[in-house]
Amino acid sequence: MDKQQLKLKKISLKGLATDKSHYNRKIILGSIIATIIAGTPFVFYLHEYVPDTKEWETIFGSYNSQFYESANVAMWVLSMKIIPLLLTLIWFFTCRHWWYHALLVPIIMFSFQIVSAINADTNPLDELHILYLLPIMAIVFPSIYLIRAKMFNKINDHDKTMEELEEEFMIKPKTFWGVIKQYF
Repeated sequence: MDKQQLKLKKISLKGLATDKSHYNRKIILGSIIATIIAGTPFVFYLHEYVPDTKEWETIFGSYNSQFYESANVAMWVLSMKIIPLLLTLIWFFTCRHWWYHALLVPIIMFSFQIVSAINADTNPLDELHILYLLPIMAIVFPSIYLIRAKMFNKINDHDKTMEELEEEFMIKPKTFWGVIKQYF
C-alpha cells in the first residue's frame, strides 16, 4: 500500500470509531430517557409514603400544609403536575417534528400550575392560567401556522413528501448544549 491508501484507511477507521462512540452515546441517552419514562408511575406513587398529617418532618426540613391541610394531599397534587411536566419536557427535547414548539403551551401551563400548587396562599388551582398563556399562544400558534403554510406551498410547488419537508425544516444541533440553546 502506498502512503495515500494508508492515509485514506486511517481516516475511514477514525470515522468508524467516532460513529461507534456517537452511537453509544445515543444508546445511553435513550436508555436514560426510557428509564425515566418507565419510572414515572413509581415516582407518582411516592406520595403514598407521605403521612396524612398537616405537618411533615423530613431530613430536608419540615413541611406545613396550610392550604391542603394534609401533606399527603399536597404531594399528590404536586405529583399530578410534575409528572406531566416531566413527560412533556422529554417530548419537547426529543421531538423531531416541525410542530414541536406547540408543546411550549402545555409546558408553561404545567409550570404555572406547579407554582400555584406550591404557593399555599393562592386561590383555587387551575383558574385563570389561560391569561398567562395568551401571550405565549399568540406567538406559538401563528408561527406554527406559518411553518405549515410554507410546507404546503412547497408541497404544491414541488413533488416532495411530508417527511422530506420535515427534514428540510428540522434544525439538528450537534451537542447537548446546542439542543438547549436551540430552545432558548
